[in-house]
Amino acid sequence: MTTHVLILCTHNSARSVLSECMLNHLAQQLGRDVRAHSAGSAPSGRINPFALQVLQAAGVSTEGCHSKSWDAFSQPDSPPLSIVITVCDSAAAETCPVFTGQAGEPPVQVHWGYPDPSNAEGGDEGKRRAFELTRQAIGYRMRQLLDLPLAQMDRPALRAALQAIGRS
Repeated sequence: MTTHVLILCTHNSARSVLSECMLNHLAQQLGRDVRAHSAGSAPSGRINPFALQVLQAAGVSTEGCHSKSWDAFSQPDSPPLSIVITVCDSAAAETCPVFTGQAGEPPVQVHWGYPDPSNAEGGDEGKRRAFELTRQAIGYRMRQLLDLPLAQMDRPALRAALQAIGRS
């Protein structure tokens, strides 16, 4: 059964998109049945061009990525979510909609904060560097997530493991 992971950020334009693309890329490389999605509480309607640049430079597909509202994942026909990860502090502080989880259980929710790379100094080159460093940090955590025996973990064990990854 596919493990669906929703990654949330306020604008769904940078960190959440980097996370979605990296998790899907790594899951495909490792042959894991995991599918990432991303959304925002106040989507900008566009993906930050630096996010697209660093993903494409790393050979990660951005096909199908677009900025969307988290409301799209609280509909009856939404994928059953196992995990919801917030990647920006403002999204973590917001009250999320009710998401449908596996077997009627709500998904495990955790926060993995990353600084906003679009606030980096140093002009375009500074932003590009910040986006690449953020992509690498996200990739590190997503690889740890994929190393978990997701299908065998109960909710408390999954929450504890995801929280530990967030502290790494």
